[in-house]
Amino acid sequence: MNIKIVLEGKIKEPYFKSGVDEFKKRLLGKVEIIETANIFEFLKNKSNAYIVTLEIEGKMLSSLEFAHKLREVETSGNTNEIIFLIGGATGLSEEVKKMSNFKFSMSKLTFLHQEATFILIEQIYRAYKILNNEPYHK
Repeated sequence: MNIKIVLEGKIKEPYFKSGVDEFKKRLLGKVEIIETANIFEFLKNKSNAYIVTLEIEGKMLSSLEFAHKLREVETSGNTNEIIFLIGGATGLSEEVKKMSNFKFSMSKLTFLHQEATFILIEQIYRAYKILNNEPYHK
């Protein structure tokens, strides 16, 4: 399964970039980070992807539930790509939100897009550890 985290904007802060790079390395190439100025334009040719929008109004999941959601999408056979979308300073446009297969909220708090990317990639790493019964999640 290909997993992409697409964010509107760039990861500029070195501490976020370093953290994201560390989890990308641990995930052995399973996750690609894509920085773009326009998420809607990026999505134009992604009709077969499973789209997850990060929205404060979305559904909150525990780490275990998140892991099982990833497994559910992977084993559905409907797609070979999951794309997580993180909006910039103004959030995601309504047209992007309408394309979502799953609206996900990491918290009722609002995060910087760089921070959300770091938290999300760590949770993806944690999910795979959970699914493989490896000792990372406590």
